[in-house]
Amino acid sequence: MAEDNKPISYLPTDGMSYDPEETKYWDSNALNKEVERVFEVCHGCRMCFKFCDSFPSLFKFIDERHDGDVKKLERVEVNQVVDECFQCKLCEVQCPYTPRDKHEYQLDFPKLMHRYKAIRVKEEGVKFRDKVLGNPDVAAVAARSSLGLANKLNRVPLHRQLMEKVLGIHRDKLLPDFADSTFEKWATEQGRMYQPADPIDKYETVLFQTCYVQNNEPQIGRDTLEVMDRNLVNTTCVAGLKCCGMPAWESGDLEAFRKNAKHNLDILYPFAKAGAKILGINPTCSMMLRREYPELVAQEDREKAKVVSQHIQDPGEFLWSIRKEERFNTRFRSTPGEVSYHAPCHLRAQAVGFKGRDLMKKIPGVKPKMVLECCGHDGTYAMKVEGYEGSIRAGKRAFEGMKDNKNSKVWATECPLAAIQFQQHAGVKPMHPMTILARSYRDDGFPTKVEEEEGN
Repeated sequence: MAEDNKPISYLPTDGMSYDPEETKYWDSNALNKEVERVFEVCHGCRMCFKFCDSFPSLFKFIDERHDGDVKKLERVEVNQVVDECFQCKLCEVQCPYTPRDKHEYQLDFPKLMHRYKAIRVKEEGVKFRDKVLGNPDVAAVAARSSLGLANKLNRVPLHRQLMEKVLGIHRDKLLPDFADSTFEKWATEQGRMYQPADPIDKYETVLFQTCYVQNNEPQIGRDTLEVMDRNLVNTTCVAGLKCCGMPAWESGDLEAFRKNAKHNLDILYPFAKAGAKILGINPTCSMMLRREYPELVAQEDREKAKVVSQHIQDPGEFLWSIRKEERFNTRFRSTPGEVSYHAPCHLRAQAVGFKGRDLMKKIPGVKPKMVLECCGHDGTYAMKVEGYEGSIRAGKRAFEGMKDNKNSKVWATECPLAAIQFQQHAGVKPMHPMTILARSYRDDGFPTKVEEEEGN
């Protein structure tokens, strides 16, 4: 980085850009100006020291190697800070200097890290490992074609050693199983898929089941539909949705991200235009469609992205919006009792509150204890050799926080990857709030029954 005696201004440089449609977004010199400025602001603030390894590394380099001078940071050090950012977004949530807060510094650390990676990919190409992890839909098709062999091999030490060597996926990382059949196939068999002959304004909500529910845990999607049905919400599913694109964008692969985003927008836009709410089961995916699509897709897709983003909701967020209507159903038949609830980082980034938690409070006997710390999984970061140990460090406070409530036999989180992280490092796999609600509507959902008079 540059070395001179001129003080670094906290105000945006002429190189500031968070929009890949702008020419200067791709200018390395313009990027370096912003990296220097943002690192200087963070150096002076230090509010985000606890969120990930990026900030401790940055402050250590500045303090211990460069005598407090940000301008002396070396390229290899900057690369490390960038690569240790796993896009939890919590620094942006806490930062007082963001565009969201209309602050004059216009600082968005996660977006700057994405820009850095995008330029690096443009200059160096996409690594094979990142291509594989960036396309979970293709990986799922391959896994299903193995007729269950992929799931078995993922638990064979010799195979995991090979995966680590070839793909850089840590040998000890617990990986999700692939379902024998997709959510979409089940929804088709159940007559839940939208048919072109149907009036498009017939449906109140459309399910964006996400690639994880589609390929790994279809039951979460089934439970979500059950909850919507019990609350008389007319919900449909649509064929052909792809991954939201976050796994590709994590590594800076804008082209792959935009390809998926365009495909999803073409499917979802007509429903959004007709007024339907689009329910994203995974907070990462709803965050992408709500906050990232409008600013990252190609120019010709931005109007569609804007309309879709205005209609994206978390399932809990939507249900909470109808809680005062007569159809809102609180006739629960069983209860999980006390619940340890983890608030996903990407739900917090959307600033919509914790409606899944609030809905669970409607179940008799449920007293959610909330944990706000990051679990450390964050997309594919925890899967990678270089991220696995750091993900455990980042998630330690969350693991301990969830375990602190000794009376909770049931844990909850909207993020299915966080659930895997807790399962591996804390010993309990949380349920999605929609699953807890669906089971609570059933007599045999949980061992503890709800007396008739306790319901509504």
